[in-house]
Amino acid sequence: MDYGMITIKLITGFIGLWLMTRVLGKKEISQLTPFDFVSSLMLSELVGNTVYQKDVHYGQLLFGLAVWFILSYLFEKVTQYARRTRGPLEGTPSILIHNGKVDMREMKKNRLDFEQLRMMLRQKDIFSLREVAYAIFETNGSLSVLKNADFEAVQKQDLDLDSDPSGLTYNLLEDGDYNDDKLQQIGRDRKWLAAMLKEKGFSDPGKLAYVEWEEGKGLYVLQHNRDGQTGSGRLQKAEG
Repeated sequence: MDYGMITIKLITGFIGLWLMTRVLGKKEISQLTPFDFVSSLMLSELVGNTVYQKDVHYGQLLFGLAVWFILSYLFEKVTQYARRTRGPLEGTPSILIHNGKVDMREMKKNRLDFEQLRMMLRQKDIFSLREVAYAIFETNGSLSVLKNADFEAVQKQDLDLDSDPSGLTYNLLEDGDYNDDKLQQIGRDRKWLAAMLKEKGFSDPGKLAYVEWEEGKGLYVLQHNRDGQTGSGRLQKAEG
C-alpha cells in the first residue's frame, strides 16, 4: 500500500475521532458507561482495520466514522431528553447497602460477592462493612459510599479519649461457607468461630450471609432476611 494513502487514512481517522470527542463531550475513563466503553472499542477497530487495507478508501473510512458519530449522537440525545429510556439503555445505580443492611438481591444482580465489595470499599479507605451506612454501585462500575456517623473522620486532638488503634478485618464466613485461609491467618479454626457464634445466638452458620472479624472489636455478623437484605449485629470482642 502507498504510504501516502496510509497517511491520509490516519489523518482522516485522527480528525474524525477528535471531532467526535469534542462534539459528544470528554469523559474520564472512570466515568465511562458500558456504551462509552463499547463505542471506544468499535472506533479503534474501525480505524485500525481500515488503515492498512488497500481496498478501503479513505472516503469509506470517513463515511464509517460519520455513521458511527450519528448513531452515538442520537443515543446521547435520546438518553438525555427521554428520561424513561435512560434506565433501560444506560442502566441504573444499585443500592448495595441501605442503612447498614446489605441487599443480597442487588449483590447477585450485579454479580458481586463480599470480597469484591470489600475491595471497592478499601479503595475508599474503608476496611470494615460496619463503617458503611449506604453504598451505591454506579453504572460505570464505581462505588459511592456514605459512612455511618460513628465512623466519620474526627481529628484525634479534638477528643480527650484514648482509643484502640484500628486493625485489618478478615472475612471469616460468606454465604454460610467458612473461609479457612482467613481463620488460619488469625490463628483460629471453624470450631472457635462456631462456638463464638453459638454463644451469641447464631446456632446455624449456614444461615449467615457474612461474618467479619477485627482485632479489638470482635465479630460483625450479617444475617439473611426474608426480604433479600441482611440484618446486622455486632458481637463485641468475641475473642475467646
